[in-house]
Amino acid sequence: MLTGLSLRFRIFLLFAGVAAASCAVVGAALYFGYTRITDTTPASGFLLAGILSTFGLLAISVSIWLLFDENVAKPVQRLSAAIRTTAHANVDASIDLEEAKYLGDLAPAAHAVAWRLTNDSAETDELVSDATAQLASEREQLALLLTEIPVAIVLVSHAHKIMLYDGQAADILGQVHVPRLSASIFDYFIEEEVRAAYDQLIELKTEIAVDVKGARGNLNFQLRLKKLRGMSGYMILIDDATVRIAPEAPRPLIYDFEAAQHHCEKEIEERSLRDLSFVVFDTETTGLMPNKDDIVQIGAVRVVNGRIIPGETVDQLVNPGRPIPAASTGVHRITDDMVADAPDPVTAISEFHAFAKDSVIVAHNAPFDMAFLHRYGHLSGHAWDHPILDTVLLSAVVFGADQVHTLDALCTRLGIEIPIASRHTALGDAQATAQALCKLLPLLSSHGFKTFGEVIEQTKKHGRLLEDMN
Repeated sequence: MLTGLSLRFRIFLLFAGVAAASCAVVGAALYFGYTRITDTTPASGFLLAGILSTFGLLAISVSIWLLFDENVAKPVQRLSAAIRTTAHANVDASIDLEEAKYLGDLAPAAHAVAWRLTNDSAETDELVSDATAQLASEREQLALLLTEIPVAIVLVSHAHKIMLYDGQAADILGQVHVPRLSASIFDYFIEEEVRAAYDQLIELKTEIAVDVKGARGNLNFQLRLKKLRGMSGYMILIDDATVRIAPEAPRPLIYDFEAAQHHCEKEIEERSLRDLSFVVFDTETTGLMPNKDDIVQIGAVRVVNGRIIPGETVDQLVNPGRPIPAASTGVHRITDDMVADAPDPVTAISEFHAFAKDSVIVAHNAPFDMAFLHRYGHLSGHAWDHPILDTVLLSAVVFGADQVHTLDALCTRLGIEIPIASRHTALGDAQATAQALCKLLPLLSSHGFKTFGEVIEQTKKHGRLLEDMN
């Protein structure tokens, strides 16, 4: 009935009701106090009236606050979150008009804006789709051409960070460790040997050929270093590349020239979120007790410059050294036979530690997964002192603490579909969390939280959510 009235008139009626209720409370309290007045203690009646009036007005205030919180504050918060999600995360976020029915024309207006943004975005996407397809085709042809050349190519910045690698280089670097964009080249080749060759390259300004050892010391590589014209950095050509990619295999050409050029003089708290490299991970375990159970699978992906880097993943089964309970297998579908030949937890986590080097760790409900990493790290001697972001808390910062913050709920809000076959697998959940992170980053920025330190300060306000989940 009230929804047919104007918003301003409804607000007037609300405050008129508050005034009437306040007058009624005070009047009733005075009357009740008057009836309690005696000849010996007349003041007691007035005191009683004052006490009753105070509690009555407090009750009215609390009722009005609850009314406003439920019918104004929460709907406004959800409306703003939906509009921001549509505008900054390219998601067709639904607006519940019934939920915001007491906000007058605000909800329909917001719905119209969101609809227009979605349609404008769709039209823009259609306009650029042909150009994007052409660029993708040219990139695939370039990747194919580079792969056919019997030399692996890696471009390295002046700070010795990897800016580009082709398919052959990915396989060669993979003999040492998983290739990682913007990682230090010294993670793959002995630092002293590469620096000596680089110093010689700078001095002679010509191509340098050198034999170097892999970072683990068990492999030798023939490298040629060449200066890059028109830009800082250098090119590494790996001759006699014995790795040949099958015709049907993907031929990745991975690059990001901006991320590798970022300087790291600032403390991490002062650095922009987009300047950071993230490792988003998830684990599957034998149970829900980190102090007693063990990992059976770990999955991870890397996010650099706000995008997921294809191919830079960890998908590792782990042998827990004991039978996997049937109840756990029913969730993640991992059996004892599947992990029989897998590495033990300490070995697997040690490998993952190298993958996560110089990155911000991201997980959904991070305390649970990090408890396993700390436990195994203590056994292997690896310190898990990485900065950490939790997408549960990021969701609370963006959408409000009163929302549901499970991974499924977060993905639904952000328009992310998790394939059924991937749900409750370590890599599948890590990929879903990484997609959520990529959509949350611009939303955090739209709220004015642009640096890592600013985001951490906001997440601290919602720490109780993790306590309740664990």
